[in-house]
Amino acid sequence: MDHAMILAKKAADLGEVPVGAIVVSPNGDFLADAHNEVISGSDPAGHAEILALRRAAEKFGSERLTGCDLYVTLEPCTMCAAAISFARIRRLYFAAFDVKAGAVENGVRFFNADTCHHSPEVYGGVGETAASELLKSFFAARR
Repeated sequence: MDHAMILAKKAADLGEVPVGAIVVSPNGDFLADAHNEVISGSDPAGHAEILALRRAAEKFGSERLTGCDLYVTLEPCTMCAAAISFARIRRLYFAAFDVKAGAVENGVRFFNADTCHHSPEVYGGVGETAASELLKSFFAARR
């Protein structure tokens, strides 16, 4: 999660919402990482999770990242939760809970839906304090 936080800080420095994500292979090796690039990439799907999953799939040689784990600094939204499910991520670790747009422990609780084909193991609140503080300071500076 420390590396994901470094990426989140980089995103904040670029004016992006500070979210970072890392994909780790089944044997624990680093596969890919990303931070939000919604603004810089003019991409509404440029969330850290989506970008990290895309890069990992390319490296892994498959759209299925079976056995891989994802670390992200903010609870994934519905779009990202769906991508995590489709990628067959084994474990999802996230730092800060997102009561407004989160879709894992909040909101639609995507992985609990009958229509969800794959649910990863979920570990929320890993490094929550640091991630929450970064997000709060980022948004406070913009108000």
